[in-house]
Amino acid sequence: MALVRLQKYLSECSVASRRKSEELINAGKVKVNGKIAVVGDKIDPKKDTVTVSGKKVVAVKQKYYVMLNKPRGYVTTMSDELGRKCVAELVEDVGATVYPVGRLDRDSEGLLLLTNDGEFANAVMHPRKHVPKTYRVTVRSNINDAQVEKLENGIDIDENGRDTLPAQVRIIEKSAARSVFEITIYEGRNRQIRKMCEAVSLDVIRLKRNAIGSVKLGMLKVGKWRELTEDEVHRLQSQ
Repeated sequence: MALVRLQKYLSECSVASRRKSEELINAGKVKVNGKIAVVGDKIDPKKDTVTVSGKKVVAVKQKYYVMLNKPRGYVTTMSDELGRKCVAELVEDVGATVYPVGRLDRDSEGLLLLTNDGEFANAVMHPRKHVPKTYRVTVRSNINDAQVEKLENGIDIDENGRDTLPAQVRIIEKSAARSVFEITIYEGRNRQIRKMCEAVSLDVIRLKRNAIGSVKLGMLKVGKWRELTEDEVHRLQSQ
């Protein structure tokens, strides 16, 4: 068998994403045949023994790709030291441990992908892919043309001089007290939609993700999950 990079192997074994795997390696938590590994090491999966924090890494036999309709009030983690409700509780009956692909903050809801296939997660999350994500946003005021233009053209939300990528906004309804619109973004910064709205003085009441790429949440009930179809997996990988 050909040698593979250690971080790629860890990702394929659902230990963590490639980036997180590199962090584990740099932290000295990964060993190959008892020796502390470094980023860039290559291994032979059939011959070498890899451990993370003393636990042996085992190759994933069956891969799962899951869509969850995340309710509000759940954090997108597998466990939480503060005792908050985690999405892991909602997918305990999948048949394997699956990990979130990206995040939805605690107060947001909607489509969340989970998998035990690190390569799939990397393909969907990689910044160069610019996979579109569509959200339904409810705000506590009227939304005007100037605000829409700023959201669509890009806005600095991190005070680093780097504007958000151009987005698409479609107004669904609006009034003096409440407006609803759909926004599609092509990146995934932390709490991006909320920060974009805050930057144009819009107070978000509700935020729901309805689609990732061409895969839509559809009629999946809140708190429920289903496996992705082969076609959906293929479309996300080739997005």
